Amino acid sequence: MTVKTLPGLLDKMWHDYITINPLAQKISDLFTDEGEVILNDHIALRTFNHPRVTIDVLARPFIESGYKYFGDYHFPEKKVYAKHYQHADEKMPKIFISEIRLEEFSQALQKIVYGLVDQIPESKEFEFDFVSGGRPWKVSTQSYNELMKESDYAAWVAAFGYRANHFTVFINALKKFSDIHYLNDFLKSKGYKLNASGGEVKGSKEVCLEQSSTLANNIEVLFEDAKLTIPACYYEFAKRYAMPDGKLYQGFVAASADKIFESTKQGQ
Repeated sequence: MTVKTLPGLLDKMWHDYITINPLAQKISDLFTDEGEVILNDHIALRTFNHPRVTIDVLARPFIESGYKYFGDYHFPEKKVYAKHYQHADEKMPKIFISEIRLEEFSQALQKIVYGLVDQIPESKEFEFDFVSGGRPWKVSTQSYNELMKESDYAAWVAAFGYRANHFTVFINALKKFSDIHYLNDFLKSKGYKLNASGGEVKGSKEVCLEQSSTLANNIEVLFEDAKLTIPACYYEFAKRYAMPDGKLYQGFVAASADKIFESTKQGQ
């Protein structure tokens, strides 16, 4: 179903997300059962820096709906660049969009990606809900595995296309779970596995942001020639602290986000 409003788009993104990551709904229900009201800190999207599907292209529906560019981030080790956007209404989730820098990879990887993007119907990327449309191309297991050799990020986008990579619980809005370590322990006690890359808690009060996340759940994905069971999406948790001027920090910490990216890494 096509949507043309921001509330409709965010709702569609959430329902698509919990379809392939039902653990997020189960965790949300856990908090709700504890009397908590969940606010979403941010939604993350992934793409390629191909001219048709750059960050700026994916940001269009959000810009049209009142979001504004707030900051950018570099991840040299992963060859990824990102921007984040905010709405004047602070209850609206921030939008974090990252793109893989194709020119820093092999010609073989670039050829596969250009072949995928060439399959997108003309002007489809300008549709308001393109960012929630899923995979707009056909891809083989061979192409997926070739991408995996160089970048699990590129392989993820090839396999899943355009949809939320993760949603994020805003810890500050929670009452019983305002401490990220306590929250993590609660989730582990319920059997959920957390991303331990760089430590279960990324960041600190000193950098005004603490983050943690579940590991991506593995799901069966249908490719052009076969099915593969691969990591899909994860659920993140973020606690923000006040800056020296007393205002709550609204940005992201590249060193922490770099480790959060690894929540979708295979073999964890």
